[in-house]
Amino acid sequence: MLIAQITDLHVRPPGQAAYRVSETNMMAARAIEAVAALRPAPDLVVVTGDMTDCGLPAEYELLRALLRRLPCSALMVPGNHDRREHFRAAFPDHPAMGASGFVQFAVDHGPVRVIGLDTVVPGSSEGALCADRLAFLEEALAAAPERPTLILMHHPPFDCGSAAMDRIGLKRGVEELGAIVARHSQVERILCGHHHRPIVTRFAGTIASVAPGVAHQVELDLGETGRGMLVFEPPAYELHLHRPGAGFVSHMAYVERFPGPFPFVLDPDYPGAS
Repeated sequence: MLIAQITDLHVRPPGQAAYRVSETNMMAARAIEAVAALRPAPDLVVVTGDMTDCGLPAEYELLRALLRRLPCSALMVPGNHDRREHFRAAFPDHPAMGASGFVQFAVDHGPVRVIGLDTVVPGSSEGALCADRLAFLEEALAAAPERPTLILMHHPPFDCGSAAMDRIGLKRGVEELGAIVARHSQVERILCGHHHRPIVTRFAGTIASVAPGVAHQVELDLGETGRGMLVFEPPAYELHLHRPGAGFVSHMAYVERFPGPFPFVLDPDYPGAS
C-alpha cells in the first residue's frame, strides 16, 4: 500500500500570492500533478494541514478543484491557517464530519488504520490536544489494536530546535499524547506538517515526522533567535510504503523534475570495470 503525504499548501483565492511572494496555488497544483503522475499510483493521499492560507471559502473551493485531479481519495486534517466551518462546508463528504466540532476521523484503508487528529486552536498559531480529542484517539486505537496505524496531525508533538517554529508548536496535550501512543504499539508513524521542513525523531516509542511543504519552506535556522522566514527551497512531499510483515518505509520526493535518469555506465579506466 502506498500513501502520499502532502502538507502546507496554503491555497489562496485565485490570482493572489501568499505573503505577497509565494505563488502557492501554482505550487500546490504542481505538487498534486506530481503525485497524480506517480507509478505505481498512490492508494491514498493524506494532507496534514494548512490546506489554505486564510481559511476562506474561495480558497477551499479552489482546493476542492485541485484535489479532484488525484487518482485516489484524500484524507485531511486542519492546520492553524484553516477554518473548520469553511472546511466542513466545502467538504461535506469528508469522513471527519462528527458531532464533536473537531475535524477528526479513524478510517481503515486497506491493511492500515489512519487516524486524523485536530490540533487547531482558533485564532492561534499554536496547537493543542484537549481531553476530548485525546479520548477520541484512545478509543480509535483501542478499537483496532492489531492494525498498523498512522496518526495525522498538523502540529508536531516535539520541539525541533527551530526557535521560531517551536514557539508555535503543540503546546498542550503532548505528555498525554505520548502516554496514549506508548500504550499502543500498532502506531507506526505520526505524520505532521506545520514546520515546512523534513524532520524526523522518535516519540513515545514510534517515529514522528514532519513533511516539507509543497509550497515554500521555512529557513533552516537552529539558533536561539530563529526568525522563521520563508525560503524557496525545492518543494517536496513524502511517500509511505507499507508492505505486509515489513511495516512502513518512508521516502521524501521532490515536486520538481530534474535532469535524468541516466544509467550508471562505468568509465573503462575505473578499477573493476568490465
